Amino acid sequence: MSNDENIQNEQKRVDEVVQEINIKEEKLTSKAGSLKDSIVDLRKNFWEDVTVNLDEPDDVIETQASLKQQAELLAERERSHSEIGKKLKILHRLKDSPYFGRIDFTEMPGNEKEQIYIGLASLMDQNEEDFLIYDWRAPISSLYYDFPPGEASYDTSIGIIEGNISLKRQFIIRQSKIKGMFDTGVTIVDGLLQAALGNNASTTMKSIVSTIQKEQNKIIRNEHSKLLVVQGVAGSGKTSAVLQRIAYLLYRFRGSLNSENLMLFSPNPLFSSYIANVLPELGETNISQTTFLNFLREGIEKNITIESPFEQMEYMLTCKDKEKLASREQNMKLKSSIEFKAVLEDYISTLLIRGIQFRNITFQNRILISKEQISDYFYSLDEIVSIPNRMEFVAKWILNELRIHQKNEKSKDWVMEQVELLDKEAYLQAYYENQRVDEDDISLEEEILRAVVVKKQFAPVRKQVKRYAFVNSLATYKQLFERQDSEIDNWQSISDISLENISNRFLTWEDATAYRYFRGKLIGDKENRGVRHLFIDEAQDYTAFQFAYIKEIFPYTRMTLLGDVNQAIYTYASNDNPLVPEYIEGNHERITLTKSYRSTKQIVEFTKKFAPGGEMIEAFEREGNPPHIVMLNEQSRLTEELLETLKNLQDKELETIALICKTLEESNLIYELLKNHVPVKQINEDTYSFEKGIVILPVYLAKGIEFDAVIIPDASSDHYNQESDRTLFYTACTRAMHSLTICTTNNPCIFLQEALS
Repeated sequence: MSNDENIQNEQKRVDEVVQEINIKEEKLTSKAGSLKDSIVDLRKNFWEDVTVNLDEPDDVIETQASLKQQAELLAERERSHSEIGKKLKILHRLKDSPYFGRIDFTEMPGNEKEQIYIGLASLMDQNEEDFLIYDWRAPISSLYYDFPPGEASYDTSIGIIEGNISLKRQFIIRQSKIKGMFDTGVTIVDGLLQAALGNNASTTMKSIVSTIQKEQNKIIRNEHSKLLVVQGVAGSGKTSAVLQRIAYLLYRFRGSLNSENLMLFSPNPLFSSYIANVLPELGETNISQTTFLNFLREGIEKNITIESPFEQMEYMLTCKDKEKLASREQNMKLKSSIEFKAVLEDYISTLLIRGIQFRNITFQNRILISKEQISDYFYSLDEIVSIPNRMEFVAKWILNELRIHQKNEKSKDWVMEQVELLDKEAYLQAYYENQRVDEDDISLEEEILRAVVVKKQFAPVRKQVKRYAFVNSLATYKQLFERQDSEIDNWQSISDISLENISNRFLTWEDATAYRYFRGKLIGDKENRGVRHLFIDEAQDYTAFQFAYIKEIFPYTRMTLLGDVNQAIYTYASNDNPLVPEYIEGNHERITLTKSYRSTKQIVEFTKKFAPGGEMIEAFEREGNPPHIVMLNEQSRLTEELLETLKNLQDKELETIALICKTLEESNLIYELLKNHVPVKQINEDTYSFEKGIVILPVYLAKGIEFDAVIIPDASSDHYNQESDRTLFYTACTRAMHSLTICTTNNPCIFLQEALS
């Protein structure tokens, strides 16, 4: 059969599938309309259909049952309406592009050949008997990703199914029309992947279900590993793969797993926004996304300032005081390590006997329970009981003491003054309470009003006690650095920095995890048992202490770590990297992605020359122009060169152009140079999304994001002048998909020299 005939036959099938979709859409739309009318009627007549009688206890029970029945009926209808809405969205997506792949598979031994079409979601015929489209996450769909034509197998709940693939075909379908069709022996032919990668970058990440590679498929369908470690070079699709993995897990375990059981630690708010569309595109609800900084903030007092990792980076890159810089490096090295966790544990063991600092319980500027009384009570409890459990006993004791004080306060003069300020509702409440108890006793009404006032005034105090605000965790943490410890290198210098910061109620980034861990050991830090899968992006930037803490908080959680040791930009933090095989203890599975799909072959070959692990990087065969190096004889010509470069890039219809700087300080400088000449937006750590156009940002905020074109404004040896800058420079350059421009003086940095040699 000729290729034209094949296309005609395949288009005929597409038309038939779209017709089925239209029929299903029509039925669901009609059903949705009926349900909506039913919901409106239920809401309108809710109380009319409920039997309300509060005269007798039995009548009250009947009323509650009637209310519950109506509420459940309404909730069930609303759930059904919501489910129909989801199905209609999926059908709408399928109508545009019903599927992207086909395999002809013959199950052994001797079964008939089956044509399997693979798309974004499953679709059955009108009789609900045969699959017109298989969901890409279905077990049989793995054949498409894992095998060329020939012998093949896939895993199911009843065992491994073996057979033979006689045809493997891929489609590009847009608006229900076949735009391209390929028969191939590998997962994705260059033509199809080229089409996907050759497009302009988007301001949001897209799903990659039609272009998933075999190694990515291993990540997506891994069901058994307690710890899955993904080392992927820049542009290898590791983040995309892990998002498809999330969608796969929600599909595979849909009876026992939902979006609330999964959590993702992303590197910054901008990245969280960038990936927010992927799961909804796949018909799944977004899971909980947060940064590790925000996660830590939840367990630290609100009146303590925490340095962000980006502020830490900015400080280390811009500090000109060598002595301060050396002290800060020492501080970061210690507090990022497992050794410091052991130091804290030793210190905590001494607190079992003495040393925890407490706060007075005050009311109206009077001390009701002194910190000394609290300390005496705490240390009167058995040492065998853990500190958090003793704190729980102390909280209960304080609340009992407050009840006594609350009772005594009712007769004070200030209470009656507050009674006179009560609103009408409070008076009515007291009146009805008085009627219920003794309608002739007027003094009882006053007592009730006094009780209302005192209870209201004491409520904030009781709330603070329940939050363990009587424990002065920060002062107790501070005591650690007031001790002499000759066994730790540079302890005095580290203590001086720590004491100054803590006195200002400021925690450096390296202190944040240590302090939350310490505070948890005092007042309790609950293990998170609800999260069953945790995904950590840019895992190479986590310290040994941070990773150890995460494992302690999520002891029963399966984890997926993904990152790239070549992009470990927080080089000052720790040498113990969670992606390094020697560091991770226990059983884990490791998948390495070495092929870079983001950038053109020319950009990849250029950047791998100065990558820390360049030998492990493979370029995908997508041709483009080599990086453009702009040599500036005079720095004053920088603005002119940048404007000319920007014009050329826009003339080529490149839609997202990023000027990636080493620091925020440099980013501010470049913004000032350009803002009056071209429309440009600056991105900082508070930016939650970006639009097409020209943006300026520091490299540490560009992690995980890609742009049509990247410009490095200053690659001189004066700017990138340390070996530790290698990963920064590499990360900045590898954000480029189609075009990379590097500006430098006649004295380029060593990394650029390596690339040009």
